[in-house]
Amino acid sequence: MTLLFAMVANLLTSCQVIEGIFKAGVWTGVIAVVVVVALIIWIIAKVAGGRK
Repeated sequence: MTLLFAMVANLLTSCQVIEGIFKAGVWTGVIAVVVVVALIIWIIAKVAGGRK
């Protein structure tokens, strides 16, 4: 994961990253954030739910 991040950071400037985000659209970003938050909540529920 770190290697992938380093490669992307070297290949893309910050302006290109911002441009890519805006091209993808606001709703794509919103959906991505909702999915990540839901995944984190699900993982925490699975870990905490097993301790009864």
